[in-house]
Amino acid sequence: MQAVKTHGATIPALGFGVFRMSDAEVERVIPAALEAGFRHFDTAQIYQNEAALGIALQEAGIRRDDLFLTTKVWVDNYDISRFAASVDESLDKLKTDQVDLLLLHWPADPVPVAAQVDMLNAVKEAGKTKFIGVSNYNIAQMQEAVTRSAAPIITNQVELHPYLPQRNLAAAAQAGDVAVTAYYSMADGAVPQDALLKQIGTKYGKSAAQVGLRWLVQQGYIALSKTANPARAAENIAIFDFTLDESDMTVISGLARPDGRLVSPQGLAPVWDV
Repeated sequence: MQAVKTHGATIPALGFGVFRMSDAEVERVIPAALEAGFRHFDTAQIYQNEAALGIALQEAGIRRDDLFLTTKVWVDNYDISRFAASVDESLDKLKTDQVDLLLLHWPADPVPVAAQVDMLNAVKEAGKTKFIGVSNYNIAQMQEAVTRSAAPIITNQVELHPYLPQRNLAAAAQAGDVAVTAYYSMADGAVPQDALLKQIGTKYGKSAAQVGLRWLVQQGYIALSKTANPARAAENIAIFDFTLDESDMTVISGLARPDGRLVSPQGLAPVWDV
């Protein structure tokens, strides 16, 4: 699989996310995802399925060194008395002594970015994660995190899909040597049903969903895919055997719209960049 290399990390360009998946769904679909070739898995404390993912990966018998495992610290744990302990709980649930990537899940308001980044660095220094990053940070917050952090901030995981291409944030990330990880890549089901993406897919013998994922990785982003249907896992990963031509890339980028953002929870989301 194609990979994104940054600050010593080699991150599979396509990951498998388990947002809004029950334990039963996780345990059912992970074997199929592994069989299809996925090795990059993304979860979070707030998803409440770290333990199910840990069990599924352990039972599959895949070497830990062959996996790239990401989790995220929830905002309720942005406190010096809870942060490290919450990471220990995550490691225990994931059945590992170290994750590959640990992210701050949302900036939120009460705890300053500097304090969040300091706590993140402390758990990295303790050996609980190989790499660190942020999620849902706007440009100013991302730049502050990069400046503040002793260790490299290797990625900013943000909502990104054809309707919300995040061009300004992506340019700022590139300038700061921060990889962009795209979540909600299917725009809550809109991408697979998009008539234009279906039309483009016909030219390549691919689905609209595959076209959407290919559009992301072809720009150098890390893309997170998701399915609770084991039969769909192989389809999701089959995006490395074709290349969208420049005209198609441009047309897909033209799907951007002012109301393209879908995820903006009050009290968690920052002031978004235009």
